[in-house]
Amino acid sequence: MTTDKLKDLYKQPFLETAPKRVVSLVPSITESLFVLGFGDSVIGVTDYCTEPRSALQDVVRVGGPKTPNIKKIISLNPDLVIVEQDENEKESVLELARKGIPIWLSHVKTVNDSLAWLRNLLGVFRTDAGALMVETLQRGVDYAREGFGESGSKFRYFCPIWYQSYKDIDWWMTFNSDTYPADVLKLFGGENIFGDRKRLYPLEADLGMISPTENGEGDTRYPRVTAQEVVEKQPDVILLPDDPYQFSTQDKTLIYKLMGNTPAVKNDSIIYLEGSLIMWFGVRLGKALQEIPQIISAYRKSH
Repeated sequence: MTTDKLKDLYKQPFLETAPKRVVSLVPSITESLFVLGFGDSVIGVTDYCTEPRSALQDVVRVGGPKTPNIKKIISLNPDLVIVEQDENEKESVLELARKGIPIWLSHVKTVNDSLAWLRNLLGVFRTDAGALMVETLQRGVDYAREGFGESGSKFRYFCPIWYQSYKDIDWWMTFNSDTYPADVLKLFGGENIFGDRKRLYPLEADLGMISPTENGEGDTRYPRVTAQEVVEKQPDVILLPDDPYQFSTQDKTLIYKLMGNTPAVKNDSIIYLEGSLIMWFGVRLGKALQEIPQIISAYRKSH
């Protein structure tokens, strides 16, 4: 199907048979394909697809999620390319669709979306072989919601996913409540201090330097905030993931300096976190269900 609109690509693709030549343009999708037993069909992945490491050594690399090599993808003659709205650029996705390549586009914003996507993936491959794994994840999510998110104690967190400086103003990109990482952390009692914060356009508006303009089709779910905003929100915990930005000891030192008047800094509650636990949907959810409770429990015991 050729199209000029992303909305035409959200439906689970109709394929007469299970796909045998699949290109994945998202690391978490690549991992899910292999873990669920569909790795033999994967003929192309991005340069950033790292798991499962041993299985990807001989798979063709087709560029980055946001900078895929369209010609290379077409040359592989795929019968399905799997993409995700937050990970892949609109024009790249549409260009592939215009070439008549079957596209499956998802937009995973919640844990429930992730579980639904896994079930749909089983449907695309016409098998129930991975159904037990998916249902095990569902039970784990239900348990976490009951034991942590609903009846457990809460913690207010700030979780930056990028850092930069602009005109001598330090800023951190974070996410609001309408995102997958926020929903994952909510499972375990996490309350996002910027849950209601929307990204403003342009950057100067987000940093409070000028009035905002119309954002058009711009995504408002990933605001850029200043240290002053973080201090005003008084987070209990600051989480520093290693993906998509690798926070260093220098970054931590800056946070201590600029956000010193927060409970998180005063109580030394700055926690490094494997970014894929909150950023990767799909089967990575299982690892998040195992490891995030341990991280949160360690924090609670120390306070």
